[in-house]
Amino acid sequence: MGIQERERKMYRPLRRAGLEVIPNAVPEGMMPFVAGYGAEDFVGGFSHRYDTPRLVERLNEDWYRLALSSGLFDDRREFLVQIPQGVLTHRAANHTLHWGPRVPPAVWTRVRLLDRWDIMGRGAESAFLGIHAGHPGFAMMALDSSVFVSASTGEMGVDVVAVTRPDRSENILQFLEGFVGRNDTDPDRELQKLITVWLAGRGERLKHVAQWQNDIVRLESR
Repeated sequence: MGIQERERKMYRPLRRAGLEVIPNAVPEGMMPFVAGYGAEDFVGGFSHRYDTPRLVERLNEDWYRLALSSGLFDDRREFLVQIPQGVLTHRAANHTLHWGPRVPPAVWTRVRLLDRWDIMGRGAESAFLGIHAGHPGFAMMALDSSVFVSASTGEMGVDVVAVTRPDRSENILQFLEGFVGRNDTDPDRELQKLITVWLAGRGERLKHVAQWQNDIVRLESR
């Protein structure tokens, strides 16, 4: 996919939502995937039912408040957002996750929050940050990995949580180690490889590096 196509199909919709994409500026060593956190990892969060009056406005207000209080932004209001590779939308990725072939793992993209923004409305409506307005689905990370913010939709409403130091959480690290070791009938091999490489680069867990390096060889041979 060329630069012009990405600009037209992805960067423009995100800019209309108030996110200016900063290409090729993701800090090195970012963890590729965050999951498995527990309540003890939370640094904040909120929930709203779909029938909440002024739902999009309330979601935007609470997201911004949570982003500020948790430290998601740097001094230029820059942070990372995880979006599908290519021009695949969040909506399309969800569809293929359940009913279609495997797609490449989502990747971190550096963005800057503009003065006029609408993450939960236009952002979710763009289908890169959700399903449609008021139904967000996204993962965000501070540039220094100090906080991870996730939004998801359920049957009754929207849940948003902020997780402190996801790169140091034992809950998350143990989940990722377990994910790498999975041998399901149809596991996400590419994501397993990315996680394995990231885990192997963590100095404080050197006792597992040899095993993870063996995992890389095993995964590459599949």
